[in-house]
Amino acid sequence: CSGNGICKCRVCECFPNFTGSACDCSLDTTPCMASNGQICNGRGTCECGTCNCTDPKFQGPTCEMCQTCLGVCAEHKDCVQCRAFNKGEKKETCSQECMHFNMTRVESRDKLPQPGQPDPLSHCKEKDVDDCWFYFTYSVNSNGEANVHVVE
Repeated sequence: CSGNGICKCRVCECFPNFTGSACDCSLDTTPCMASNGQICNGRGTCECGTCNCTDPKFQGPTCEMCQTCLGVCAEHKDCVQCRAFNKGEKKETCSQECMHFNMTRVESRDKLPQPGQPDPLSHCKEKDVDDCWFYFTYSVNSNGEANVHVVE
């Protein structure tokens, strides 16, 4: 029984936190925890202590690696810039192209949402058209709604 249970009449009786015919499947999800505090980065399922990534773009032990992704920050920086500061490459097309997220302004960086919330969260630091840094977070909730918090 893989050392994780007791064999009784040729059937394994597993100790708590183990399952499977040979008690070789751990129910512990700790190895599946991504850096954002989510199981498999919210992009997979934890099976026997290993992530099974359901989003094909994401891979790795906690479904956090994406070779083809631009990066959430780079992907959304132009839209955040035009919505929050009315400038940047998408300034003229902002109302058509950049209304796909809810935006909340915050006073300072310490008012931005912090990791440990249930939704996948990216902390972003990008340069604007004037070569100044601006900070925002990007998250998607369980209803598929994107939420941006931007420092004023």
